[in-house]
Amino acid sequence: MTEAQADPDGPGAQRPALRFGDRSLTYGELAATASPLAARVAEAGRIAVWATPTLETAVAVVAALLAGVPAVPLNPKSGESELGHIVSDSAPTLVLAAPGTQLPPALAALERVDIDVRGTGASSPATGAPATVGPSGLTPETPALVVYTSGTTGPPKGAVIPRRAVATTLDALADAWQWTGDDVLVHGLPLFHVHGLILGILGPLRRGGSVRHLGRFETAGVTRELSEGATMLFGVPTMYHRIAETLPDDPALAKALARARLLVSGSAALPVHDHERIAEATGRRVIERYGMTETLMNTSVRADGEPRAGTVGVPLPGVELRLTEEDGTTAVEAYDGETVGEIQVRGPNLFTEYLNRPEATAAAFTEDGWFRTGDMAVRDPDGYVRIVGRKATDLIKSGGYKIGAGEIENALLEHPGVREAAVTGEPDADLGERIVAWIVPADPQSPPSVDELADHVARRLAPHKRPRVVHHIDALPRNDMGKIMKRALTHD
Repeated sequence: MTEAQADPDGPGAQRPALRFGDRSLTYGELAATASPLAARVAEAGRIAVWATPTLETAVAVVAALLAGVPAVPLNPKSGESELGHIVSDSAPTLVLAAPGTQLPPALAALERVDIDVRGTGASSPATGAPATVGPSGLTPETPALVVYTSGTTGPPKGAVIPRRAVATTLDALADAWQWTGDDVLVHGLPLFHVHGLILGILGPLRRGGSVRHLGRFETAGVTRELSEGATMLFGVPTMYHRIAETLPDDPALAKALARARLLVSGSAALPVHDHERIAEATGRRVIERYGMTETLMNTSVRADGEPRAGTVGVPLPGVELRLTEEDGTTAVEAYDGETVGEIQVRGPNLFTEYLNRPEATAAAFTEDGWFRTGDMAVRDPDGYVRIVGRKATDLIKSGGYKIGAGEIENALLEHPGVREAAVTGEPDADLGERIVAWIVPADPQSPPSVDELADHVARRLAPHKRPRVVHHIDALPRNDMGKIMKRALTHD
């Protein structure tokens, strides 16, 4: 928000800022709502935000930024174990939530603050100068958010994201996407991770534009909003797959997408087949970008560049990117579209540390300050980056989520009917990958069913982490060191 927009009586006050369904706020109303909340939480230390896809979540995060206190977005679908770990690790003093929301027992010890959102037409209750800069002592390194990773190799880690990472990423995307205050963004992404919250909510606000959140993704909502003046769409491959499936029988959707200035996909690779189906039906090509919690955004296909399917474009302004050999230090110099290396990045878009995890933070960086992403890629002759897989084999990308196999395995092992467990991913036309569980049952005569195990995992972690397929086997294949050899897990 600029000073003019953050001033409830300023010249930008009447511009639309946020809309969720039939509820909306202008910039003046957002300032009038967020400023008192910022004053309320200014001395709170870290604050948790119950991150439902609502106006309240957006207001809470804006208030935290105004106050200069780090916000910890909580996934409302997290299971008790995952949520308990995050709350214990981040130690917030308050939890912000929409009035009437029933919070889980893991948050019972926290003081609750209900977010009072004033709708369109509300009078401005703010007094004094608006909190556009925050309290004295803020620097670009001041933490803005603590966003928890997927827990690939253990419990989720809290990535501390400073204010400079948010600002520089959004400004770099403005350059790459020619993003201005005239743009209206529509999306239906969750607000507890980088894509939906930082790009999808804070991005439009930083530009002085507006966002229309669908609440829940539906192709009918996309049609409506793009037909009524929205210019950009953010989604994940699962969403674009459903769009591609719907297009042949929905000319209104095709017409609406054709009017969009920019269609952006991220969080996982969009299959080339879906790229082509959307382009053929609409004349518009989806562009892809590449980022992660610890780095925010690293690369993107530019709005004025070639929207080449299967690539994530070129490094964003200010971001350095290199590929390295297996030793993690020898640079891959080839731009031949074939030579694979691990992506390492450095720049002002990076996080500062994993909360309470100095060893993990140190291990994540090389001695000369490059962040090890663990993603493998090649570079085309013109510099376009194509990601070809994970350095490790335990990251599953399903429905736009990055899911760690280890935490699902741990949850499965808590089930009394499971003796041993391994988790892999396999291709799925809708989700990208579906989660597959390989189970050695405690009682081979009465093994747990897929529904029983899926419900068990969903209760402990989150519904999108539940296995979709279960194979019952006699033993897990292991090497001489006792490590499970997942590549040997096949089903005839």
